[in-house]
Amino acid sequence: MRRRQFIKAVAAAGSGMLILPSGARAGKNAPGNKLNIALIGVWGRGLAHYESLGAENVVALCDVNEKRLPEALKSFPKAKTYTDWRKCIEQKDLDAVVICTADHHHAFIANWALNRDLHVYCEKPLAISVEEARVVRANWLKKKDKLATQVGMQRHAMPNFNRLREMLRDGVIGDLSAAYAWGNRQIRRKGYWPDSGQAPKGFHFDLWLGPSPAHPYNPAYFAGGPGMNCLEWNMFWDFGAGQIGDMGSHTMDLLWNAVDASLPTSAEAKGEKYNPDVTPVECESHFEHPKNDWRGPIRISWYQGGAMPPSPKPYIDLKRIDHGAMFKGSKGYVVADFGSRIVLPFGDSSDLTYYKPRSQDNVLPPVGHFQKQWLDACKNTSLKTACDFEYSANMIEQMLLGLVAYRVGKKINYDGATGQVTNCPEANDLLARKYRAGWTLNG
Repeated sequence: MRRRQFIKAVAAAGSGMLILPSGARAGKNAPGNKLNIALIGVWGRGLAHYESLGAENVVALCDVNEKRLPEALKSFPKAKTYTDWRKCIEQKDLDAVVICTADHHHAFIANWALNRDLHVYCEKPLAISVEEARVVRANWLKKKDKLATQVGMQRHAMPNFNRLREMLRDGVIGDLSAAYAWGNRQIRRKGYWPDSGQAPKGFHFDLWLGPSPAHPYNPAYFAGGPGMNCLEWNMFWDFGAGQIGDMGSHTMDLLWNAVDASLPTSAEAKGEKYNPDVTPVECESHFEHPKNDWRGPIRISWYQGGAMPPSPKPYIDLKRIDHGAMFKGSKGYVVADFGSRIVLPFGDSSDLTYYKPRSQDNVLPPVGHFQKQWLDACKNTSLKTACDFEYSANMIEQMLLGLVAYRVGKKINYDGATGQVTNCPEANDLLARKYRAGWTLNG
């Protein structure tokens, strides 16, 4: 502080005021301040954050592909650049990080950031193993009053999410007993791509592999366009969770937001023949959840790759909805996609006279701009985010348990308090991933 500014500050302090010099920061969460943010992964989903982050201070950029950094610097010219997120996250002036890397890094970066008291926005999925989801959730719950978190399930901001929640809570189909979600994407691979020589100069493939087992470089992993390149690698067990980490996270969110579930007490699954390299395309998984304060026990189901729940009526073709959800109650069904829903009453007593829609004054407020909701919560942590690390970790932990049940080929009973399968020892071996030497999940 220059001498004149110091004298002004001391004089003001005598009257109980503190006048800071221009540009000074009054604490991380002061609403008038700009956040110092690291964008980790500047291409692909990273591009979707450029506009919203433009109002803040992006002080660090990180990408394993050096050729992506000059373009990012055009938008954020004052940022320091990195190729290794472990070094990036140690930058001393950071307030928050936005994670747009490959899926197998997500839980690692999230945990490291939380352990350094940084706010975190993480693209979906939050984790690709049960253990990863549990560690991230536990770390955030210890600090939830001072750190804002959000998982990038941005469709959550669509008004239909709130309307579905209201209708089911208000009894439009009576007592809720089951819920189904599905996604019909079908991308098939035989196995990991073979060796194709060296990665191009400036592309740090070993850093891209990160904590996952070593694999040879092949450009096929990176053949997709921005925002879609994940479809070239996320179906492989070492790099993602397949469809449940991709559109499954968005679609299950539509269901999850409506039913108020936590962790299941059981999981069972079936699908195509197990491939040790590639997650299944066709698969269905089913979960039992206990009652809560407004509904009884519920069975939640996930279908993918062509597997579908039975239609409630022959004239309703659920396959016309690529990614959708359906809810079954004592008096009918609700069928929905991200932007719309239909109510199908059934039975002699389903005249809908029992259903009293809430008044306009009581409808749930809109989420608004999804990224900005997180930015606002970073500056005022009394504000909540729609997809924080408890809500999102619970959801992906359930989905990942479905993959565990698929791999062991039997119904598993799950103790959510301890994170252990109680009836199948071999299933517990699949709750965590094995990492390469030098990579620490909770660093």
